[in-house]
Amino acid sequence: MFGKGQGMTMGTFDTLLLAFDMDQRVDEAQSFWNMILHTHERSISRRLFSRMISIYAHHNMPHHIIEVFADMEELGVKPDEDTTRKVARAFKNVGETEKQQLVLDKYLSEWKYIHFKGERVRVRRKYSWNDD
Repeated sequence: MFGKGQGMTMGTFDTLLLAFDMDQRVDEAQSFWNMILHTHERSISRRLFSRMISIYAHHNMPHHIIEVFADMEELGVKPDEDTTRKVARAFKNVGETEKQQLVLDKYLSEWKYIHFKGERVRVRRKYSWNDD
């Protein structure tokens, strides 16, 4: 399918990375990620970055998480809350607590949104970053 130029979408890439993760084939996921990164450099979605960080977090590879996060920042892609927490945990595991705090302060806002009685409500976030 890829050979004929069909199906080369970010959704297909995400599904393939998930399949590699479920099959415990991290090395193949890593080589596929490098292909995506070099081929589609400026158009990689936040979802793909999050998927790759999740794969590395699942397999306890904090140095790789930090590398993917560096690429993410370089391309100007803002991480979601779960990805931010995984990156902060990776910095903590590596022993760089000051960078952990910088990431949390930069990407986790003071407010978050929850759903309460069918409505979206804005609430102040508690500052308990160490509750991983």
